[in-house]
Amino acid sequence: MSKSSIATERSEGVGTPHRITGAGAGGAIRTRMTAPPLWKASITLPKDQAPDVVALFELAPPTPQAVLVAEDPFGPEATVEALYPTTPDAQLLSRLVGRPVSVEPLPDQDWIRSSQEGLPPVRAGRFFVYGAHDEGKVPPGAIPIRIEAGLAFGTGHHETTTLCLLALSKIARATKPRSVLDLGCGTGVLAMAAAKLWRGRVMASDIDPIAIETAQANARENGVEPLIRFAVADGTSNPAIQAQAPYDLVVANILASPLTKFSSAIAALLEPGARLVLSGILRSQENLILSYYTAHGLKLSERLREGPWSALVLRRG
Repeated sequence: MSKSSIATERSEGVGTPHRITGAGAGGAIRTRMTAPPLWKASITLPKDQAPDVVALFELAPPTPQAVLVAEDPFGPEATVEALYPTTPDAQLLSRLVGRPVSVEPLPDQDWIRSSQEGLPPVRAGRFFVYGAHDEGKVPPGAIPIRIEAGLAFGTGHHETTTLCLLALSKIARATKPRSVLDLGCGTGVLAMAAAKLWRGRVMASDIDPIAIETAQANARENGVEPLIRFAVADGTSNPAIQAQAPYDLVVANILASPLTKFSSAIAALLEPGARLVLSGILRSQENLILSYYTAHGLKLSERLREGPWSALVLRRG
C-alpha cells in the first residue's frame, strides 16, 4: 500500500506535535522524542472514514507520536496506524471508532522515520514539498521545499500544514511581509516557505530542541538558513522572538489549547495591518479560537478547510 498522509499532535507548549502538533504545539505531550514509540494501534476501514479516525486517534488519550494513513490507490480501504510511547487503551479506541482497533507492541526501531520514507510529494499553492526519493520531480514554476524524515514532525503531509502553505500562497498575492514568525515550527516547512516566498526576515521557534536542530538542517539543505533565525522557546516571551517584533505575519500551526492559552501574547506581536494564520485546529474549534482572537482586535479574513481540519486567516485592523 502507498503511504498517503501523516498526522501528529503537539505539546501543551508551543512546539511541534510529538511530535507534529504543536498545536502544532498543543496536544497533550511534548514533541521531544528521545526513544522510538513502542506500541501501535491500527484499523482498516473504508477510505472515506479514515480522516475521522485520524482525528479520533489524535485527540484520544494517550497522545500518539504519529498517525499514519496507508491506502491502496486502487482499492476501497485504508489503514490508519497510530504510534505511542505507552500502551494505548484498545477498548477505549474501539468504542470511539465504533469497530475493533488492534493494539500491539513494536520492535525497537525508528518507526516514525520509517513511516515518512516513501511519502509522495505534496503540492500546496505555490509550493512543492518532497523528499530525496522525489528529487528531480519539482514542477516548473513551483517553489521547492525538500524535507527528510527525522525525529521532528512536519513533512507537509498533514492537512494543517497544507492549509498553511495554501494560506501563505494567498497572502503573497496581496502583500509582501517584511517580518515573519513561525510559532511551533517543527521541521521548519512553513518558515522555509516564507523565506523562499518573500526572501525576508523569518523567526522560527519550537519548544523542542530536536525540532529546532532538524529545522536548521532543513533550512541549510534548502539554501535559506541565512534568512531564518531559530530559537527553542515555549510561548512568545523568548528574547529572540521579542527582539524581532512586531511582525506583519505570524503563522501558528499548533493546537487549540496553546492557541487559546497564548492568544493575548500572539496578538501583541502583531503590528497594525498584520496577518495571522492559525491552524492545527478542527472545524468544530473554529468559533472557540475566533472568540479569543477577535477579543484582541483581529478580524477573520478567510477560512481554509480540508477534511476535519481548519486554518483561519485573521488581520489586525
